[in-house]
Amino acid sequence: MDLAELFEQGGPLMWAILAASIVGVGVFFERLWSTQRAKVLPRAFVDRIRALVAKGKTNEALLLCEENGSSIALVMAAALRAYEHSTNRSEIKEAVEEVGAREVGHMDRNVEIVGTVATISPLLGLLGTVVGMIQVFRQFVEAFASGNVGPDTFAQGIWQALITTAYGLIVAIPTLLLYRFLQGRTGRIIAEMEEDAMGIVNLLEDSRRGRVRAEHSPEPAR
Repeated sequence: MDLAELFEQGGPLMWAILAASIVGVGVFFERLWSTQRAKVLPRAFVDRIRALVAKGKTNEALLLCEENGSSIALVMAAALRAYEHSTNRSEIKEAVEEVGAREVGHMDRNVEIVGTVATISPLLGLLGTVVGMIQVFRQFVEAFASGNVGPDTFAQGIWQALITTAYGLIVAIPTLLLYRFLQGRTGRIIAEMEEDAMGIVNLLEDSRRGRVRAEHSPEPAR
């Protein structure tokens, strides 16, 4: 018996398991595409912005951030805008955290769908098995009443009922691994993004202090 025949023997809940697996795999690849480093945390771009800020070219850095559109660019742009209108580090940090929280939310979006598929797939399989066992016992009662009870009355019905549980586990195990992979990958990118965001805040703070010292330093005697 091939997979198609086994799928048919499993009953209507096999379609629900199949649909869940398609959704889970589809969301997994969508998240991989949407959270590429080139779209979220391009390293060359971050290094360039840091170099510009270190040289005091904040206006040029802000323009580049607005043109880039990556998640880290939006965070850095928020820091640079706050720097233009405030000399308080806490206000710059607050602006960074606000935009950063929004970008983290975008990165985490739909990830839980993969985890949900990993959770409900074995439950759907178990439900299919329970429904199948109910049918087995109903058929047994009918066979017993007619006096046609044989060893195959239970055997065939039971193995058919267990097909859905097997398929549910086949879907759930790899989907759970994909879910954990997405969580770990997203967590690492978020940690790097937070580190880069705080790095730009520190650079802006150093730039502000240097500017203040320059403004208050006495002019050299002529």
